[in-house]
Amino acid sequence: MTDATLVNSPPPAKNYRWIGVAAAVVLVGAMALDTTIVRIGSEADVRVQKFSPEAYGAEQFPLIKQNVETRAVDAVELSQAVAADKKAAGEKYGVATSVGPVIPVKFTGVVGERKANYNVVAVEGLPAELTVRVQTGPALNGTDLRDATGQIEFGQFKNQIEYQDAGSAINNEVKKVVLAGIDPAALSGKTVSVIGVVKLVNPKSWIVTPVRLDVQ
Repeated sequence: MTDATLVNSPPPAKNYRWIGVAAAVVLVGAMALDTTIVRIGSEADVRVQKFSPEAYGAEQFPLIKQNVETRAVDAVELSQAVAADKKAAGEKYGVATSVGPVIPVKFTGVVGERKANYNVVAVEGLPAELTVRVQTGPALNGTDLRDATGQIEFGQFKNQIEYQDAGSAINNEVKKVVLAGIDPAALSGKTVSVIGVVKLVNPKSWIVTPVRLDVQ
């Protein structure tokens, strides 16, 4: 056998096997370094799951309701504070938003006319020029309840769509929990007690989203 023959001879087959094993070990090691173990039920697991507005609304509404009921200020007191200093009243009672403060409020009054998705409520002690409208559906507009506590922020969501869907889902819980069984068209002339939130934009026109509405 010549020297040239020795040089060109392929290595034994078993060497190929060892090379393959070594490559597999390197690949598995690289995959392990690039893999994050997510425990079911952990915070990381929640993040990778698809956002469910319905589940979020059902979870958050009871917390928002409790917060609003605890902080709600009497409507007459609020109107007087707004008349004296709108900015100071918003800072004292509300949570700031880019449009205006969201303030928890409570009152008892007599239901008047109904227009669109609102019922007008006459509250004794409020200025005559102040109109109070309560959202009674079927559509509930705005994100006032989402913003009412100051604890739900845009950064908690993947994008603006999820953030908006969260507000809509919380409103849907109002329909299920607060307004179910109430016929808004039949409220005229009845006395109601309301706890809810108002976004203080126009001090002469309040649109209240309720977390509690009792018909007397």
